[in-house]
Parts: sequence; structure tokens; C-alpha cells
Amino acid sequence: MEKDYLLKKWLNDALTEEEQSAFDQLEDAAFNKTIVDNARLFKASHFSAPASFESLQERLSAAQTPVKKLSWKRTLLQIASVLVLGFAVYYGFFYNQLTQIQTLAAENTTISLPDTSTVILNADSEISYNKKNWKDTRELQLQGEAFFKVAKGKKFNVKTAEGTVSVLGTQFNVKQRDTYFEVICYEGIVQVTTSNTVKKLVAGDTFRMDAGVQFNGATSDVAPQWIANMSSFKSVRFHQVLDELERQYAISITYKGNKQTQFFTGAFVHDDLKNALQAITAPLGLTYKMEGTTHVILQD
Repeated sequence: MEKDYLLKKWLNDALTEEEQSAFDQLEDAAFNKTIVDNARLFKASHFSAPASFESLQERLSAAQTPVKKLSWKRTLLQIASVLVLGFAVYYGFFYNQLTQIQTLAAENTTISLPDTSTVILNADSEISYNKKNWKDTRELQLQGEAFFKVAKGKKFNVKTAEGTVSVLGTQFNVKQRDTYFEVICYEGIVQVTTSNTVKKLVAGDTFRMDAGVQFNGATSDVAPQWIANMSSFKSVRFHQVLDELERQYAISITYKGNKQTQFFTGAFVHDDLKNALQAITAPLGLTYKMEGTTHVILQD
């Protein structure tokens, strides 16, 4: 007799003796009886009896067919690994095109760019540019301070966190330290673009933004003094002078007095620490003492 026929009659309790004997001979008869017997043990509120042969078939299929469980963690890890690999390839390709030059504290260096433009990089500063694309786009990123002698040609851009300086061929200095941004034009014309202003400077003009406050001024210098181993300041907050002294001598300075934000005008040399300390402390009536060779304490 057909198995399906016997199952239907068994569920309806309508088997004849001959059919019951045939049903008992089925290889999965015991398994079918176990499903029904176990179902009767559940409370009525949680149990729905098999109403038809089709519903029993669904139960049998679920019980006899192994279910392959997917690990969502494994899937996410696989997706993440593909994304990481993609980003690594992209950034690896992009940044490998960049030339990066960085100076340490108490160090400066001169760089010749592909168009014979020259950059003198001050202490603790960095520039980066695309050498391969330089002929089409003369553009570099600056962190810190640098003096530029730009060869004539296409527009030359110096990008910083606070603004962009654009020229065609000239000599100028750019300083970007935290929220301090300064541009001094020594030859030709430069254009300074920030988030809220566009300013053109001719030789002798200076532009400064300190914590968002804009200053315009003038200089009679023909080049920045730091390339001749002297840092000079004109109405600059004293804490910025101390920061520069730390960069030029690779030292740390502790000062807890009340003159941090006082404006300072003066200069210090880069080759004699004691001379430099006297130059910045005497005008403000401060004293200093050395702790070892790399730590200085200033006092009012």
C-alpha cells in the first residue's frame, strides 16, 4: 500500500486491521508515533494538533532535513575584510603618490620642488605634495612654517588648516601653528583665502589670524629672520614665543605665570639657549632656571 495513503488513514484513526499491519511495517512508523505522542504532552494553550497530512509532512521534512546555520559574525567579518582590503589598496595607491618632508625640533631643511621652486622648512614642520602631478597642479599641504621662493608658472597653492595662499611667482612666508596663521609677502603678489576673507598682499604686507581675529601689518624685511637662525616676533602672544623656543631648541618649558597671553615684541637666536632665554625673559621681568639640559622653568 502507498505510504501517503496509510498516513492519512492513520491520522484519521481509520485504518483496517490489514492496513494497520501494513502501517506498522513502515520504516518510520515508530518515528511518526513519537511525534504525535510527544505532542499530546503539551498544554492545550501551546499546542496545535496536526490538522492534516500536509502539516505532518512539513514536520517530518523539518525533522529529517539538516538545517545549515549561517554565522552573522562570520559574514560581517568577511565583508569587513573585503572593505579593509579595498581601502588599503586605494589609500596605499593615493598616498604613495605623495612626497612628504618633515623636520624635527631644532632642525630646518631646504627643499627643491619639481619646477625649481624652493621651500625652506622651519623646525617641527611638514609639507606634502604630489610629485607626479606637479606639472599640472602646483599645490602642497603645509603644517608648521615655511619660506617659499616660487618659480614663475601656473598658480602655486599652499594649503593649511586655516587658509590657502595662492601665487604665480614670488617669495613669501607661511606660518600655521594651531589657530595661529600668518602670511608675509616679500616679493610679488600673493592671495590669502580663509573661511571668511580673501586678501591680496604685495611685497611688505603681512596678514595674520590669531584665534580667528584678523590683523594686517607691514614689514621692511626682505626675508624671514628664522632662515638666518633667529626667531623674531611683533606683537605676538608670549605663549607662542615659548612654543617656538621649545621647537628651536628641542626643550620643554614650564611657566605658570600670568603673562601667557601678554603681547611680546622681540627676538631670540637659535644657537645659544642662555642668550635666547635672557632675550625673552628680561623684557617681561621673568627669571629662569635649568633642570638638566632640556627642561626650563620660568618664574615671575
